[in-house]
Amino acid sequence: MSSNLSFFDLFLQASLLVQLVMLLLLATSVVSWAFIFQRVKVLKLAKTETKKFEDKFWSGVDLNKLYQELSARQSVQGMGSLFCAGFKEFVRLRKATGSSTEATMEGTYRAMRVSLSREVDHLEANLSFLATAGSISPYIGLFGTVWGIMNSFIALGEVQQATLAMVAPGIAEALIATAMGLFAAIPSVIAYNRFSNQVEKLENSYGNFMEEFSSILHRQILSQRVESV
Repeated sequence: MSSNLSFFDLFLQASLLVQLVMLLLLATSVVSWAFIFQRVKVLKLAKTETKKFEDKFWSGVDLNKLYQELSARQSVQGMGSLFCAGFKEFVRLRKATGSSTEATMEGTYRAMRVSLSREVDHLEANLSFLATAGSISPYIGLFGTVWGIMNSFIALGEVQQATLAMVAPGIAEALIATAMGLFAAIPSVIAYNRFSNQVEKLENSYGNFMEEFSSILHRQILSQRVESV
């Protein structure tokens, strides 16, 4: 009897609809774990790059030299991307004739905001799938459970004498669907909450850098005006 109640045998004995539910939940779990490992790598790299950039930026390095160094790379991400976008727009507006201080700072900040939006979109990629998987997987598993138990009771009503051995396989296969739904949902919910918190912290760091960098550029404009007087 224990052999008949193994997971594989119960899957084969389940109705087609319950089998489809189990396969769907299994595929959801596999994709969720793939996205989880991917986000762990991306967010870890983003935090490392942020730390490296902050250390170099606040070390007193020349901004032009830092911009040239970052621009020479094939791809710049994170806080470095915000810096490059802001500094490039700042230099362009400063060279333009008739650009006021307010217009220069507004354009610089707007360029950094666009870069910030792209970086946050990159960090949040696939998080919506984890949120969806965590929300609907238990209900999909519950649907398979209800369907399996319903079929078990329908079959039970067709016999004159019911025994536990007759009902147990149907109920077991139904409960497996619920278990698989929870198996797919729990890691997705935990990962989504953790990743969302990490993205929020990185976004706050990026936002703080934008404010501080804008202040530095604004002071640079004022100091150049004082020297030219």
